[in-house]
Amino acid sequence: MKKRKQRHHETLFLGIIQIILHTLLFSRRRRIHLLLPLLSALSGSLLFFFVFFSPPITSHHNHLINPIWFNNGMGFQMNLQKEHVFRVPMGGGSLSRDVWTSKQSKFYHACSHSTNKFPSAEVNTHPNRYLMIATSGGLNQQRTGIVDAVVAAHILNAVLIVPKLDQKSYWKDSSNFSEIFDVDRFISHLSKDVKIIRDLPRIGDKVITPYRTRVPRKCNAKCYETRILPILKKKHAVQLTKFDYRLSNWLDTDLQKLRCRVNYHALKFTDPIIEMGRKLVERIRMKSKHFVALHLRFEPDMLAFSGCYYGGGDKERKELGKIRKRWKTLHTRNPDKERRHGKCPLTPEEIGLMLRALGFGNDVHIYVASGEIYGGEETLAPLKALFPNFYSKETIASKEELAPFSSFSSRMAALDFIVCDESDVFVSNNNGNMARILAGRRRYFDHKPTIRPNAKKLYKLFVNRNNMTWEEFTSQVRTSQIGFMGDPMKVKPGRGEFHENPSACICADSEMDTGSATNSGRRDMVEVTDSQVSEEEQEWSDTEYMEINEVEIQ
Repeated sequence: MKKRKQRHHETLFLGIIQIILHTLLFSRRRRIHLLLPLLSALSGSLLFFFVFFSPPITSHHNHLINPIWFNNGMGFQMNLQKEHVFRVPMGGGSLSRDVWTSKQSKFYHACSHSTNKFPSAEVNTHPNRYLMIATSGGLNQQRTGIVDAVVAAHILNAVLIVPKLDQKSYWKDSSNFSEIFDVDRFISHLSKDVKIIRDLPRIGDKVITPYRTRVPRKCNAKCYETRILPILKKKHAVQLTKFDYRLSNWLDTDLQKLRCRVNYHALKFTDPIIEMGRKLVERIRMKSKHFVALHLRFEPDMLAFSGCYYGGGDKERKELGKIRKRWKTLHTRNPDKERRHGKCPLTPEEIGLMLRALGFGNDVHIYVASGEIYGGEETLAPLKALFPNFYSKETIASKEELAPFSSFSSRMAALDFIVCDESDVFVSNNNGNMARILAGRRRYFDHKPTIRPNAKKLYKLFVNRNNMTWEEFTSQVRTSQIGFMGDPMKVKPGRGEFHENPSACICADSEMDTGSATNSGRRDMVEVTDSQVSEEEQEWSDTEYMEINEVEIQ
C-alpha cells in the first residue's frame, strides 16, 4: 500500500515537471520571469518530497543516520547527490584490529632506572648552590617546567627549591605546589637523584636573595654549564623565570631517564584530587566497560590565536578577529594554508567522523575534557549526534562535589588529566601540552591507545567527503591514521618532543619484525610522532600561545 502511494506521488510530481517544462519551451506570449515564483514553489515541493518520501539507502553493514553531513562544525546541509551519498553509519563497522588495545604493547615495558654511571645526589650536590624556578602557563605546561627543573638542578650540582607555580598569568590560579602535587612524595622519591627542599635557607643570619635570569628555549646541558653555573657559583642562588620548555629534547640517556622518573613516578596529585578523579572514572565505568576520553581544544581565544577559519562566515571572522587583536605582535596567517598543513585543531564534528571511521559506534561512551567551546551547543551538536553517550566532569559530578576544585583551573585540569589517563582510548583534536604529556605517559605505561589526528592528511578527506561514499572515506581515514594510533612502532629515533615520546625510557623484549616473543635484549624504541617532523619543525603549541597571551594580558 505504501509503495503504491509513493508511486502515485512520484507520478504526480513528474506530471507537474512536464507541464512546467512544456510551458517554458513553447510559450512565447508569457514572460519567463512570471514563472519564477512557480519554479520556487516547485523547488521547495520537490525538496520536501524527496526528503520525506524517498526510500532510505540501505546497507548490509549497519543502520544509517539520515543523509545529513556537517559543514565544518558550523551547520547542517543536505546531501542530495545520487552517485556519491555520504551517509554516516550508526555503528563503526568491522575492523582488522581491536580498537581498545594497542598492537604488540605486551612486548614493551618502562625502563627509567638510572645506570651505575649516574651520580647520586649525595655525591653530585655541591653546598651553597640553590636553584629556584618559576613555572609558566597552565597545569601541563607547568608540569614540563617542574620535570625539567629537576634535571637542570642535577646538571648544575645544585639543591632544588620546590618549584613555584604560575599564579599571575592567563589562568589566574592561586594554587601552590603542595595544593596540586604531593610535595612529600616529590621530595622523597627523588632523594637519590637530586636534593630538594621546600624553601630557600639562610646562610648564617643572612637571607639569600636569588639572582633572577632566564635561559633560552631548549637549552642543553652545556648551555646550562656555560650560562648559569658561573652565576650560581658567585651568587649561590639563582631563580630561572618563565621556566617551560627551557631544556633541550636532546640529552644523554641518564638525564632522559631522570625526566621519566620525575614525570611518571615522583609527580603525584594530592589525595583530594586523586579521590575525585577516581570517582569520575568509576561512574563512567558503571555505565560502560570501555570509554574514550577526548581532549577537545576549541576555545574562542585558542582558535583566534591559531588564525584558522571554520566556515562560520563574517560572524566568525569578526568574532575571532576581535579576540585576535589581543596579540599585537601576532603576524597574519593564511587560514587555508594553516588548515592544509594540518596546523588547525579539528572541529568536534571532524573528530566524531574520524572516530566513527576508525570503528567506534554510537554506543561508545565518551568523556570530553574541554573549556568553553566556540559556538557552544551548536558546534557540539554533530559530535553528540554521533556519540550520544557524552559526558564531562560537570555532568557526572554534582556542583557540591566539584566546589573544592571549580574555582581553580589547575585543579579542574588535574581531574580531566586523571580521567583521560585512565581511559581505554585517549583522543585529542590538537597537539597542545596536555595532549603531548598524556601521549607520553600512556606510551610509558603499557602503550595504552592514544589517537592523534594526522590533521594534514585528514583535512583533504574532510573537505572532499561529500564526493565519496562512506566506505571510501573510512578506508582513507584508516590509511591516514597509520602510525597515529598509539601502537609501538620501529622508526628512526629522534622524532617528536620528548615529553610525548619518551623513547629513552621505553624498552622492548623481542624482535617485533618477526613477531617472536624470544628475548633478544632490551633496546630503546620510538613511535611516529608529529608526522615525523623534527624538533625545529614542531607545530604551534600552548607554549607559544601562552607566552604571547601572558605578555599581552600583563
